[in-house]
Amino acid sequence: MTTEEIKNNLLALSKEEKQAFILETLPILAKEVIKEPGFMMQLFPVMLGILKESGMDLQQLLSFASMMGAQTDQQN
Repeated sequence: MTTEEIKNNLLALSKEEKQAFILETLPILAKEVIKEPGFMMQLFPVMLGILKESGMDLQQLLSFASMMGAQTDQQN
């Protein structure tokens, strides 16, 4: 299957299926690619664009990230 075919099949999913796919596969995909700093620099603007488009306040996101980091630190 080509990248284009995969993309077309993913775009044809329902909203709920897309959400499930992202939640199930993003952590798995990220494990491999986060090891490349160059890729992370490409991904960061994409993620910021998604957040801005969603209407999420970036300051609110930073607060949430800080809380999540504190929870992670407490669990370790």
